[in-house]
Amino acid sequence: MLWYRGTTCCGDVGASCCGVGRRTPVAWDDKPESALSHPYCFADTSLNEFVDAHQPELENPFGMDEQCTNCPGLCDVRENVVHGYGDVGGEFLFIAERPHTGADETGIPFTGDAAGERLQSILGDLGFVRTEPDAAEPDMQNAYCTYLTRCRHPERPPTETEIDTCEPYLNAEIRMINPQILVPIGQRVLESLATEYTTRRPDSFDIDTEHATTVRGRGFELVPMLELDRQTDADREAFVDHVVSNVFSRDYRQTKGRQSR
Repeated sequence: MLWYRGTTCCGDVGASCCGVGRRTPVAWDDKPESALSHPYCFADTSLNEFVDAHQPELENPFGMDEQCTNCPGLCDVRENVVHGYGDVGGEFLFIAERPHTGADETGIPFTGDAAGERLQSILGDLGFVRTEPDAAEPDMQNAYCTYLTRCRHPERPPTETEIDTCEPYLNAEIRMINPQILVPIGQRVLESLATEYTTRRPDSFDIDTEHATTVRGRGFELVPMLELDRQTDADREAFVDHVVSNVFSRDYRQTKGRQSR
């Protein structure tokens, strides 16, 4: 089995992790130890080629480990490892804390339950999906959906250790997708992204206040969203109205100079 060192590094351990800028085939036995904790930097060429920004797959398009065992407290209670889903060239990245019950069962983010349907409905109103809110495999464009943690414990939220363990997956997605807008869904995600991408203290953010606003960040803009199971219809409408009136109405792409799709 041959593995290719990816052209995009997760950034956690620099060029030593995956050999940025190279695609050097290495035998499985020679695969560096970093691949165990950074599997997304490698593509199993017996299954798929290293993906690029134009590849068509929506479900787990970067081929991340679907049998991940990095969190012992989650492996025996989860149904699925739920990695990201959507357009890898998308300009909007939606991030929740962990899979809801439906996504844990289906393996596809934001599907299979009321919370997922709510987000799919919002994405539909924004023109990001062309399928019904209850679709099992949403037809998504210009948006990507993912999580801080990829596994769901049925009785508790993720621990800080579990979030830290999953962080490289999210970091890799952000670097490979290079979106314009980050949409943190919920207080915990907002605080987590604020640490990395804003100059404000994480504890200065309140999701109830920041919902449906734009936060200027470092390299990205953040448009926070209330937790899906807390949203009222008015909250949902406020978010859609803000994106249409205050994001779509201006050149939000200027942050990275990306040209129109």
